[in-house]
Amino acid sequence: MSDLIPATSAKTRTRRPAVVIERPKPLHESVVERLRDMIVEGRLAVGERLHDANLAAMLQVSRTPVREAVKLLAIEGLVDLMPGRGARVSNFSIDDIKQLFEAIAGIERNACELAAERMTDRTLEKLQRLHERMARHHAASQRQPYFKLNHEIHLTIVAASNNAVLQAIHASLMTRARRARYAALSSQERWNEAIAEHEHLMAALAAHNARSAGEMMHQHDLGTALSIVASLRAGDGKPNRAVLETM
Repeated sequence: MSDLIPATSAKTRTRRPAVVIERPKPLHESVVERLRDMIVEGRLAVGERLHDANLAAMLQVSRTPVREAVKLLAIEGLVDLMPGRGARVSNFSIDDIKQLFEAIAGIERNACELAAERMTDRTLEKLQRLHERMARHHAASQRQPYFKLNHEIHLTIVAASNNAVLQAIHASLMTRARRARYAALSSQERWNEAIAEHEHLMAALAAHNARSAGEMMHQHDLGTALSIVASLRAGDGKPNRAVLETM
């Protein structure tokens, strides 16, 4: 019977690559992203109650994706769920800030050391371009684009460590860290210090000096924490909603 089965050519056996079907993002994910940005940037204030009906009307969606989004934001630490009383934007204390940035400083120091040793020339060139653009925004006192580039630089450095565990831990902390920086009113003096620290950091990375890069990143992160704590103390422990980031 095998003689009756036609031979299959190699060309016939070769399967065509599967066509990736792009699916629209689930609605609740879009709602999460929108609400997260509103909290991080202070458009939803610390302690503000989150009424799902109001948010649904504002975002022009039903209550269900809003409720799902609020639950996810609670896991991220941005929202407090109050049994029987709904949800509100979570607060953070001086101790919260100290502990958060102690953890980030240690993680980014380690990642920076690894990145200095493992970073490719292509990644280094990308970082240099990002840094130069960020420096121009600092010179022009353009804070919003500076914020975005700054965040991208930190993520790129951690990614360059080629350590998936470090990246996962870092990602789990960055949303809360970004919110703290946005919420804290930082002085022009600290902003100037921060860009100077980034200059030294880039020089250490370019020289593949792991120790120097790690120490500079650690100093940079702790300097940011001190600036945020000073702002909170000046405001009697209440975070200032001004959008002024230092890292």
